[in-house]
Amino acid sequence: MRDTLAAIRALDIRPLDEEAMAAARSLHGRLTKPAGSLGALEDLSVRLAGLARACPPPLPSPAAVAIFAGDHGVHAQGVTPWPQEVTVQMVANFLAGGAVINAFARETGADVHVVDVGIAAELDPAPGLISAKIRPGTADLATGPAMTHDEALAAIDAGLTVAAQLIDGGAKILVAGDMGIANTTPAAALIAALTGRDPAEVTGRGTGINDYTFELKIAVVRNALRRLPGDADVLRVLAEVGGLEHAAIAGFMLGAAAHGVPLVVDGVNAAAGALIAAALHPDVAGALIAGHRSVEPGATAALAHLGLEPLIDLGMRLGEGTGAVLALPIVSGAVRVLHEVATFDSAGVSEK
Repeated sequence: MRDTLAAIRALDIRPLDEEAMAAARSLHGRLTKPAGSLGALEDLSVRLAGLARACPPPLPSPAAVAIFAGDHGVHAQGVTPWPQEVTVQMVANFLAGGAVINAFARETGADVHVVDVGIAAELDPAPGLISAKIRPGTADLATGPAMTHDEALAAIDAGLTVAAQLIDGGAKILVAGDMGIANTTPAAALIAALTGRDPAEVTGRGTGINDYTFELKIAVVRNALRRLPGDADVLRVLAEVGGLEHAAIAGFMLGAAAHGVPLVVDGVNAAAGALIAAALHPDVAGALIAGHRSVEPGATAALAHLGLEPLIDLGMRLGEGTGAVLALPIVSGAVRVLHEVATFDSAGVSEK
């Protein structure tokens, strides 16, 4: 494994370019529409100009979805009624094109890739599958560290590599998805630790657990966090209570930002990854777009901590990257306005 920590520190992730953003605001003021009439879409297009360091920014198409998949030792605590085997079964479903993410991706023209960073089974090679297994599932975070420091770094490195591969392959916008039975438990632990929120505030019902299991899940998160010292850095937090897919998603986001490519954040697991990425390199948030507001309370807490406002709110909690993919046409539309809408002068339209 290369020196991932040194590689992260060397990433060229800069603050958004103020000159490009000013040019985008100025252009919006000259387009044939009332100033500010596109609301959040104007802000989004300005931010994307800052990320690209150009006005107008490139059209964010084509899109590539990476579903990072891993299993979790905390499953043994009974935090979900779903069997662990569902992780590998759903990965097969993704690869066969039969999941919700596949349907949404076909609607938006996005490519779907599955990245095995920690599934507790061996997978045969298949089109669309990227093998990057660090270990076959994490250890049980309820009884000790979920992974070692080196394993956490290796998973981040896997995400960095996948981002570079997809961008080199022509992707102009990325989507981070996830798959892993029991993964909302480590996501809640990460979000509580990195935002300072109480576990009860950020732990959700995941796949629809009953009241008993919900209270158990909160207790598991709370007890695991007691092992962390108050001054624990992000890598200690990640290794102690995180998941391999959360680490890889963080690396994926860092890679996108380093290439100046926007990345759409999905639900609670992607949001947990975003907190890790931002703790490692604060300017990464400039490349992130909140696709939707997940029902999971931890997702809203994480996005608020990052200063991101979701584009859509449809009461979704599926994961896979589904909410983020649905937001892709909104992101494209925001940029297309800067490319294609006439100015008052060019269209011969009188201004106010």
